[in-house]
Parts: sequence; C-alpha cells; structure tokens
Amino acid sequence: MLYVAGIDLGAGSTKCVVLDETAEVRGKALVRTRADFEGVAREALEQALAAAGLTAEELAYVATTGLGRAAVSFRDIQITDLTCGARGAHHAFPGTQFVLDMGAQSTRAVRLREAGKVKEFHMNEKCAAGSGGFLERAAKYLEVPLEEIGPSSLRSERPQPISSVCAVLAESEIINHISEGRSVEDILRGIHDSLADRALGQLKRVGLAGEITFIGGVALQAGMVRAAREKWEFTVNVPEFPQYTTAMGAALLGLQRVRKLRAQAA
Repeated sequence: MLYVAGIDLGAGSTKCVVLDETAEVRGKALVRTRADFEGVAREALEQALAAAGLTAEELAYVATTGLGRAAVSFRDIQITDLTCGARGAHHAFPGTQFVLDMGAQSTRAVRLREAGKVKEFHMNEKCAAGSGGFLERAAKYLEVPLEEIGPSSLRSERPQPISSVCAVLAESEIINHISEGRSVEDILRGIHDSLADRALGQLKRVGLAGEITFIGGVALQAGMVRAAREKWEFTVNVPEFPQYTTAMGAALLGLQRVRKLRAQAA
C-alpha cells in the first residue's frame, strides 16, 4: 500500500493529512504553529502517522504547503496553499466553482477552472480585520473561549454592526459596544456578519457566479457559516473538517505526483 502526507504550515496551526493510494484519509493531526517550522511539521506528521498506525518508513511522499512550506527539509515537494486549497475543496465538492479560504492571517477568494485548478484569486488587502486573527482578538476582549464564538453568535437577537475595515478601529467599535451594554452574542454576530460582507466583496472580485466551498479554520464556527450562507448569494458548502482542506489538497497532489513518477519509472 502506498501512503503520502500533506502538511499545511499555516499562520495559526499546522495540519497534516496522511492518505493511502485510494485517496482515503488514514490519519490527521493539528498542532499550533511556532517559529520552528521544521519541528512543528515533524510533530504534526508524527501525530498523523500515529493516528494512521503507520511509521515514517512506510511513507512514500511528503508534500508541504502554507507559509512555512519551504522550511521543511524532509519534504519531497512544496506547493502553494492556493493550489492545495483549491484541489482539496474540489475533492470534497466536485461541483464547486469558487473557494473562500479564511484562516488566521488572511482571507482568499478563488475561482476554479477544470479539475479544481486555480483560475483567478483575490487576497484581502486590508489588515487583520478581515481574517480569523481578528476573531481571536475579539474573543479576548469579550472574554469568550474561542470555541464558544460560533455557538454564541447563533444566539444573537440584535446583531451589532462592525463597520471598520481596520482591525484597530474595529476593536474600538467592539469596546464601544461593550460600554453601551450590548450583549456578547450580538457583538459576535456583528463580527461574523462583517467578515462575511468583506469576504463577499472578495468573491465578487473573482466573478462570483456559482457554488462556493468555505474552508479554513474560521469555517468551523457555526455563526460564521450562518452569516456566509445568508450573505454569499449562492450555495455554500463546508467540508466536514474545513481546517484540513489545504493539507488534504497537498496530499492529493503529492499522490498524483508520486503515481506519475512511478509510472515513468515502470
């Protein structure tokens, strides 16, 4: 049996997916990203292999992606996260035409062409107010555990708007809402609505005209998914494990590559 791994070294977390030759997920792992990209990639890989019941010696190929992809010495190939995210989203939802990837540091809208390849993309040009990192800071201000943001947002009855595109000014708006006695739930819903509006603008810049797949760690938040489905105008898919989609894409592209190399050698 052939096994490959895809490792996505993101700004907030590093994800690893191990596939077999049928593209079935055999193991996965997520660890917090730190400055030692080599070390954190190895840690994620070791955990994913353990989950799969495999050893490193049984692994045929390793593909890396994300901001730290070039710093991993044991990789066989490095691939851009745009390419990997698109491939992973297409694998999960073959009918998808657009991908919105919202992570800790950036938000990217991607238009696909055939076989999940990137046709066009747009990244957020403003500051962190348009990405998941802003949600982490908001959670600290509001004294809400990060994992409670999504469910809390769903309980909102009177969403409070967050209009600033600058993270610093948006944080000031949050503080103002708190001082005015607005509920945490309503503030969180306003943040999710704001992020969804900004993401819609990015999707329109790549010609939004069809099915969207929402990936990245922020897609784990139920409140954010609700806001996306209310505002993005078209069908919005969310993979079962959206935070692993880019790592999955890297593993799939790695599997494609190793198959080609073996066919050439035969």
